[in-house]
Amino acid sequence: MITTKPFGRLPDGQTVTQYTMTNASGASVSLIDYGGIVTNIVVPDKDGKLDDVALGFDNLEGYLADHGCMGDTVGRYGNRIAAGRFTLDGQAYQLALNNGKNHLHGGNEGFSKKMWAVTPVEGEQEDCLKLHYVSPDGEENYPGTLDVTVTYGWSADNHLSIRYEATTDKATHCNMTNHTYFNLAGCTHGTIRDQVLHIDADAITPVIDGGLIPTGAYMAVAGTPFDLRGGLLLDVGLDEIDSCPQLKYAGGYDHNFVLRKGEAFGTAAYMVDPQSGRTMEVITDQPGVQFYSACQTDIPGGKGGTHYGKYCGLCLETQHFPDSPNNPQFTGTTVLRPGEKYDTTTIYAFGVE
Repeated sequence: MITTKPFGRLPDGQTVTQYTMTNASGASVSLIDYGGIVTNIVVPDKDGKLDDVALGFDNLEGYLADHGCMGDTVGRYGNRIAAGRFTLDGQAYQLALNNGKNHLHGGNEGFSKKMWAVTPVEGEQEDCLKLHYVSPDGEENYPGTLDVTVTYGWSADNHLSIRYEATTDKATHCNMTNHTYFNLAGCTHGTIRDQVLHIDADAITPVIDGGLIPTGAYMAVAGTPFDLRGGLLLDVGLDEIDSCPQLKYAGGYDHNFVLRKGEAFGTAAYMVDPQSGRTMEVITDQPGVQFYSACQTDIPGGKGGTHYGKYCGLCLETQHFPDSPNNPQFTGTTVLRPGEKYDTTTIYAFGVE
């Protein structure tokens, strides 16, 4: 079942609508057409109690303010591009520097501040919301008109699928993702330090400094707080900040993990909240996942008046690697050309144990 309700008005007078997909068990996912933002993910715990595990806000004003990209549909390019510069087919491009000296998540506005056209599609086993946006040639200084469809699906077994599709009329870069902050204990719980995270990766792309641009090399996770292959209580990893330069640069985790599976479709990560029993498996065809532990978060006025502070939630942003346009040695490519189709899917599968 899909329901809609008004969610406020933009400064220019446009009405923002919230769409909610609810399955037969009562679990639901909500998003708004402004920014394609996921506002709520309501799933059961081991006792069947429903709670919202997505950080965010009760009103539009929270999303119009600086909200740390909570729930955003991110594009054209998720993550960082060094100095906002790349060269494509011999042509140099300069993008906005909206993250210190670098370009982040598509620029000053990106896709997360655009109005998307939403088409609801109800089904027996899965409801879908098809979001459509056309990014004009030169938007944020990216080349090419990019025609984008993002389909959010919510299934009877509590799987949130996100399929990103795009075509272009000129060679460009495309690397989309979703920036939901998850806390499996509930969005007002306060911290993810008491939760366990597995990431199936033998290496990360280490960063140069606090600007979090990758060095271009790989760093093995063995013997470091980045070894999440067997599952790690996040409190244990975060306690290593002072002794681990990579963690210290970010103030926690804000790094790209090089997934063992590469670009095959498979499990990237698995998250568990031992107290509630809630679990979340991340399944994707992307070669990397950016694990962000909300290390810089300090946002008042969240759901129920919650103040979101450090480590209030975590993001698992499936992606090609940061600064790939300037590191051709990285896995795959983010270049999209006319006649090609950008087509990638990620599933956040919720359960209990």
